[in-house]
Amino acid sequence: MARSLTSPDQMLRTARTVWGVLGKLPPPLRYGLMAVVVVVGLVVLVVSRPPGFGGPEAGPEPTPETVAATGLNPDGTGSFFFAFWNVENLFDDKDDKRRSVDEEFDNPFADNDKMRQEKLDHLANILLAMNGGQGPDLIACCEVESIRAADLLKGTLNKNLDDAKADPKLKYTQVVMKNLDAGRHIAPCLITRLNVSPNYTRLHGGNLRILEGRLFVNGHELIVIASHWTSQLRQRDGSDGDSGREKYADTIYNLIERTTQKNPKADFLLCGDFNDTPDSEPVLKGLHATGDRAKVKIAGDAPQILDLMAGKNPANFGTIWYGGKPLIYDHICVSPGMLDGEGWSIDPDSVQTYTKGLMRGTRREPWRFGSPNSSPVGGRGYSDHFPVTATLKLAAKK
Repeated sequence: MARSLTSPDQMLRTARTVWGVLGKLPPPLRYGLMAVVVVVGLVVLVVSRPPGFGGPEAGPEPTPETVAATGLNPDGTGSFFFAFWNVENLFDDKDDKRRSVDEEFDNPFADNDKMRQEKLDHLANILLAMNGGQGPDLIACCEVESIRAADLLKGTLNKNLDDAKADPKLKYTQVVMKNLDAGRHIAPCLITRLNVSPNYTRLHGGNLRILEGRLFVNGHELIVIASHWTSQLRQRDGSDGDSGREKYADTIYNLIERTTQKNPKADFLLCGDFNDTPDSEPVLKGLHATGDRAKVKIAGDAPQILDLMAGKNPANFGTIWYGGKPLIYDHICVSPGMLDGEGWSIDPDSVQTYTKGLMRGTRREPWRFGSPNSSPVGGRGYSDHFPVTATLKLAAKK
């Protein structure tokens, strides 16, 4: 694929070259040509700005497309199964010479085909056991090294569907992701069999693990935010990461607030490993999330977000084992527009933490895949998190 002449990197390289040439000219001629270059550059940037470059308004409006979505009924309505899962260090088959914190996974996953495929098969087997054996229609993950790693998981899912002689409509067709180095080289991704608006795929907050993807089915847009917040582990500054999680919460809420001010009925599906519980300050105050559906209304300047995991008992809904007990760190949240029955919506009562086959013992502790350099007692499992799932609904075509 040809490199875009208006990509940020290419524009910077071109500017440096032009500036170097101009610097050798006599001052009067130099300044005159500099003014011309600046004006021409601004015109080129505005006219030929590439999709996704320049903010959330970038890119053309999506247009309806025909999709072979298994959840659709003849009248255009539909029900779709959604799952979010922190898949614990899913790395690809390339040795990328990562920094030391990721080399523990980068090298072994690149060199050991058997172990890498074991990880992919374990994840795919669990995912395809969901939704009555059809797998989720929309999968969101975090702790994925690269687009290549997400593609490998998509390929494994599709191979297993082929081996099971499943309906071809169940094939996964889309990966939504941006590679990111944010301390660790891991990022969120989406894998789906539904129609995606690729021009709206972007990351938010600089080096934050906040991915935006947009689905567009039957004339209705769903804005999906998948994120992985700062860990509770000791940070470089000696803290437990509270300020980092607050930054994630503020960034995501500001995005939702800006969008809903323009379109109060905008449908946001927010999911992620927040590394914090539903009653924590970043979730309650930063994200403005609540478990009280009556407070989540379209009207108002400061919309509340519904956290489907709020008020749930960790003994039944815990997604990790931390500090000797189950905790809820993985969330599914929605904007007020997801409760109005128009366009996309969600069934709040459908939320579940999926544990089938993911525990070894009787306590609610996920069966980890573990470090590639270790030999776990009892063999390798899946992840240090359980997936969380919910049912999405789609209204009739516009």
